[in-house]
Amino acid sequence: MLVSVLRSKLHRATVTASRLDYEGSLGLSRELMEAVGFHPYEQVEVANINNGERFTTYIIPLEEPGQVVLNGAAARLGSVGDRLIIMSFVQLAAEEIGSHRPRIAVLDEANRIVETK
Repeated sequence: MLVSVLRSKLHRATVTASRLDYEGSLGLSRELMEAVGFHPYEQVEVANINNGERFTTYIIPLEEPGQVVLNGAAARLGSVGDRLIIMSFVQLAAEEIGSHRPRIAVLDEANRIVETK
C-alpha cells in the first residue's frame, strides 16, 4: 500500500507578481525551490491563505531572489501580497512513513526564510 504524504512545503510565501497572459504555472525563485527540494516543473498544490482558494499547478524556476509569481489561470486565484502555502507530496510505502520528515521553510513578508523544519 502506498500513502501520499507531504514531501516539502513553503509556508506563508508572499505573491510578488501576477501575469494573467502567461501560459500558466507558478514562478518560484530558485533559492526558495532549493530550500525545500522543489524541482523545476514539479506539480504542486497551492493554498491561498487570504481567500481560501486551492489549486494544482507546476513550478517554473526564476532567477531573481524572493519571487513568487502567479501565471495564467492561477493569476485569477490570488493577488500580489497574498500569502500562499505551496506543497509537494510523495507516495511512500506504509513502513517508510515513520522515518519520513518533510522539508518545510517558513517565510516572512519579503519571502526570506525565517524558519526551517
